Order: sequence, then structure tokens, then C-alpha cells
Amino acid sequence: MNLIVGASIGVALFSIGFSMRFFLANQALKNRFAKIIDIESEVEAQKASLAQLKKNEEDARTKHEHTRLALAEEYSRAKQIFDRLKKELSLLEEHAEDISFGVYNPHFSFQTSEGYRTRLEAARAERKRLIKEGKATDCLVEWNVGGSKKEGARMTKQYTKLMLRAFNGETEAAIARVRWNNVTKMEERIKKAFEAINDLGSIMKMSITSEYLKVCLDELRLEYELEEKKYQEQEEQRAIRERLREEEKAQWEFEKAQREAEQDELRYQKSLDKARAEVASATGKELADLNEKILLLEKQIEKAEETKQRAMSMAQQTRCGYLYVISNMGSLGEEILKIGMTRRLDPMERVRELGDASVPFGFDVHAMVYTEDAPALEAEIHSIFANKRVNRINLKREFFRVSLSEVEKFILSKGLKIEMVSLAEAKEYRETLALLKSLETAPTPTVDKTPEFPDSLNLLQKAI
Repeated sequence: MNLIVGASIGVALFSIGFSMRFFLANQALKNRFAKIIDIESEVEAQKASLAQLKKNEEDARTKHEHTRLALAEEYSRAKQIFDRLKKELSLLEEHAEDISFGVYNPHFSFQTSEGYRTRLEAARAERKRLIKEGKATDCLVEWNVGGSKKEGARMTKQYTKLMLRAFNGETEAAIARVRWNNVTKMEERIKKAFEAINDLGSIMKMSITSEYLKVCLDELRLEYELEEKKYQEQEEQRAIRERLREEEKAQWEFEKAQREAEQDELRYQKSLDKARAEVASATGKELADLNEKILLLEKQIEKAEETKQRAMSMAQQTRCGYLYVISNMGSLGEEILKIGMTRRLDPMERVRELGDASVPFGFDVHAMVYTEDAPALEAEIHSIFANKRVNRINLKREFFRVSLSEVEKFILSKGLKIEMVSLAEAKEYRETLALLKSLETAPTPTVDKTPEFPDSLNLLQKAI
């Protein structure tokens, strides 16, 4: 019994000892590897922190990309607006002189350039008279110099002479430079010179008179309006010469057509007489061929006679002709029509002449209307569409911003026949557009020129 109790106590002590040793050994291991365990925890913590940072960075990058794309789009729109405004500003700067001073309203209305020339000479004579009589300038004070009125008068004369010389210099310069697009500016130049010189003379109570200013302005206006009238007369003479050349060509065509028709008729008649003579001895197929030939020759003689009569009629009736309606999409655009008349026997000859050298592309014919009074019809249609003229100044330019349906409606209202071709062929123009489009795809050499602003933010970022 004692032996069993002793053994149990021994086992218990042994277990306690073993546990103590195991605990101490385990504690020693923990102490030994504590730092390693702490590092692993830190690694896990850092991994979690890094993952969060990456997520934050990705979110920021996505947000930044959205912002960048929005800014790039906004920049592109702003750049397009800038380029357009810059182009428009360039055009406005080229015509700023015209825009600033508006449209000139004529002050005189002489029928011929000679009338303007006579009135201009009278204005120049009036200037000289005012200067000679001392009415070009005025002095409100009778000056004394050193107590001498004579010296004061001499001083006044010299001072006003100096004022006149300065003002006349400005006036002559303005008259020499006056053109259609700066006449109102030249008027302002003379008026400003008048005010500036009178301001300087106000200290001495001296001034250039308003009467003299009016005469100078009249001279400027007359000089300009004389040149305008001379230009109008030249244009009228050119139009008359063009009309005469057109009439001569038409007359020559009529006479040529008449001669050719007479020759054809004579030739056909001889052939017809010969065929009729051969009929008497012909039989079978030969007879049938001759009868067919006779019918053909009779038709040809009839046609030649009609051509001769038509040519004779048009040569005798000096007002008959054709009203043509033509367009030139490549040169004038899609909504511009040229409406004119010709007395040519072949009106297409005139259309070909119009498109030969003056424009890059030929004209397309929309309508060709025969009338017994072509000049009157042309004048009437020009009057009807006067408010749709492209050129409101030179009425010899027969171009109108009008639709084909409006022209057709007018022609039909006059009881005339018209066959309107609505679609312009514009063959060469359309082929040119196709060629240009094909060239757009071809590589083009780059030019090393830095623009004022890049076309996109990407280019700006690369430059930075």
C-alpha cells in the first residue's frame, strides 16, 4: 500500500517536473523568437496598409483621368473657338477701315463726268477766291505789336498763313489719297485737321472759317465722285462695246448660216434633180433606193430652207434672241444664277465664251428661252429680281441669288415655253472635289512650325 502511494507521488512529481521543464522550454522559445513574430505581424499590417494605398492611388488616378479628359475636351472646344475668332478678327482687321467709316452717300448728282469736272474746277476757284479775299481765315482781335497796329496786322497775316498752309497740306493729302473705301475717313481727317488747327489758333483768337472748310470738303467729294462717274462711264462704254461685238458676231452667224443653208439647198436640189432623172430608167431595188433617196433629199432641202428662213428672220428682227439661265457651282456657289440674253443663232456659243477664261469652271445651262424681244425680257426679269442682285452697284453684272423655281414661274407668266434643268452637272467641279478628297488621305510633309497654342492638352503636356 505504501509502495503504491509512493509510486503515485513519484509519477505526480515527475509530471509536474516535466510540465515545468516544457513550460520553461516553451517560454524560452517564445523569448527567443518574439522579434520574428512581431515582424510578421508588422509585415501583415504593412501589406494591408500598402493595399489600401494602392486602392487610394487607383481611385485618385481614375478621378484624375476623368478630370484630364474633361479638361482636354474643354480645351479643344476653347481652341476651336479661339482659332475661329482669330480668323474672323483677321478678316475684320483687313476691312476695319471700311467698317469704321460706313457707306458714302453722294453729295452731287451730275449726269456726266464733265458736269463733275466743271463743278470741281469751280470749287478749286472758290478756294483761291476765299484765300485771296481773306475770307479763308478770321481773327477776332486787332493785334498790336510793340504798340504798332501795322506790325500786329503783319503778325496776324503770317500766323493765319501758317494755319492755312497746315490745313491745306492735310486737305491736299486727303484728296490725293481718297478712294472708294476711305472717302468718309478722308472727310473726318479734314474735319479733325480743321478742329486741331483752330484749337491752336484759339490762343491768338484766329481760326479757319467754316465757309472755307465746306469748300475743301466739296472739293474732296467732287474729286471722289468724279472718279466714280468716270469709272461708271467706262463700264457703260465697255458694256456697249461688248453688246456691239455680240451683235456683230450674231449678225455674222446669221449671214453664215444663211449662206451655208443656200449652198446645202442648191447641192441637195442638184442631187434631187439627178435622182428624179434616174427614176425613169430604174427598176426593182434600184428604183426603191432612188425613191428613198428622193424622200431624204426632199427632207434635207426642206430643213435647209427652214434654216435659211430662220437665219434671215433673225438677221432682220434685231430684237429676237435667247434668254439664258446658267450657273457655275464651282465659281459662284450653289445659289447664284447668271441671267442674260444673246442673239446668237447658236446660244450655246455665247455660254461657252462666258466660261472660257474668266472663271475656273464652265457654266451649266438650266434654261434657254427663245423670245422675239430678248432685250425687253432681259430688262424685265432683271427688274423683277433687282432686290436679289449679287452686285447692287454695278448693274452690268447679271448675277442673282434666286431659285430656279422663281425664274421658271416668271417665264411661264410671260406665256413663254421653258424646259428647266434643275440639277447642275458641274462635271469638272465635282471631279475636282473628288480628287481633293482622295488627296486628303495621302501623307503630307510636316512643317516645323510651333503654333501659338497646341491643338490638345497632350501636346502641351509633352512640351512641358
